[in-house]
Amino acid sequence: MICVSGFDSLLRMKVVLISTYELGHQPFGLASPAAWLRREGHEVCCIDTSQQALKDHENAIAAAEAVAFYLPMHTATRIAMQGIRRVRTLNPSAKLCAYGLYAPMNAEMLGELGVERIIGGEFEKDLVEWVGQVRTTKEEGRSGPVVSLERLSFITPDREGLPPLKKYARLRLPNGEERITGYTEATRGCKHLCRHCPIVPVYDGAFRVVQKDVVLADIRQQVKAGAQHITFGDPDFFNAPKHAAEIVEALHGEFPELTYDVTIKVEHLLQNADLLPVLRQTGCAFVVSAVEAFDEAVLARLEKGHTKADFLHVVQQFRDTGLKMSPTFVAFTPWTTLDSYHDFLETITEIGLVDNISPVQFSIRLLIPAGSRLLELAEIQQKIGQFDRGKLSFLWSNPDPRVDELQREVEEAVQRGNRLNHSRRQIFAEACRLTSAKTGRLFTEPPNLPDRATIPYLTEPWYC
Repeated sequence: MICVSGFDSLLRMKVVLISTYELGHQPFGLASPAAWLRREGHEVCCIDTSQQALKDHENAIAAAEAVAFYLPMHTATRIAMQGIRRVRTLNPSAKLCAYGLYAPMNAEMLGELGVERIIGGEFEKDLVEWVGQVRTTKEEGRSGPVVSLERLSFITPDREGLPPLKKYARLRLPNGEERITGYTEATRGCKHLCRHCPIVPVYDGAFRVVQKDVVLADIRQQVKAGAQHITFGDPDFFNAPKHAAEIVEALHGEFPELTYDVTIKVEHLLQNADLLPVLRQTGCAFVVSAVEAFDEAVLARLEKGHTKADFLHVVQQFRDTGLKMSPTFVAFTPWTTLDSYHDFLETITEIGLVDNISPVQFSIRLLIPAGSRLLELAEIQQKIGQFDRGKLSFLWSNPDPRVDELQREVEEAVQRGNRLNHSRRQIFAEACRLTSAKTGRLFTEPPNLPDRATIPYLTEPWYC
């Protein structure tokens, strides 16, 4: 363990922080609380099981008095369920905590696994307070979830002890060059209430800013560690557009060769069109935007705040500005039909975005986790089945079983294509072939298929 000396040993705790998966990035969700805990004198061991085997850290786990799992997303939480059982076996006396976006939503199941403290929202301060109470409290058993939206004064994340950046996902350029990629956050939460979004049950329309000097200091230390590209993990980089612009302008002034990527809503791209040239001029390699669908009825149900026409307008703005977009979608929903999916692929071809889209996006199926605002819809209540504890979501089937069958076929084709290192266009063409076999309809403009992508992209393909 890495420890900070000079503190009374009675106050110093041995703490293990565990991340299971964070989209192929070195986890900010370990580095930030590690800094807070070490500032208090605690010995902190950080384990990222996406890069490190839990068995190689069994001694640290066995010696720990407190173990906390970071759960920022659905996949991470599913993996963590097994990790929690393993930690409990290795160290039955350790106090367990789960923190991050998906912790409050799965509090009941986590409690059944022996997790005693659940922390959501702005977790650093509450995590420090919990660790401080572990040795002194006489109370046993778990408490209810703690969800804090307090405005924190952040400190620079402490990335010491984490796997090197070169172990994580990289930015791949059209010429085949790869860039070592770092990761940071300038804001957390979101001021919008999209029905399917997992942020909403925790933040409920609020967002919080990470101070500019902290963001820049974090990037500075990652550049020193080899980063050539930075991913901003904000749910929406333009929740605070002025803050965002100030950060990227300062970043570009200090590191003019550094590139970055961000995630921004279609709605915010329209509202802040004047900032698109700023992104382009400061090294933005691409912008991820959760488009989700082209079907107006589906967009309305999800309360996305944009229309298909809005998205097409943004696409043109990006072309005029020279920016690259990487749209994401929820391709299969309870409302998807064979024809609407065919039209979805047809639209992607018509507007020339095949190269811009990670193939996994063609197979994504709507996830309905506990606490989702989708559960407010009567039609969803009528469509869903039981809650699947293994998948951490409510089960649903499309009214047309052929749609579910197509989803499975496309998912298998995407996985096979990625395994065989096929190009995005080759995988897209296979999705089109499978769709035509189901619909009996041909695509009006079969895509021409070069072998190499024409826009930058990250080598980690998952987005959920």
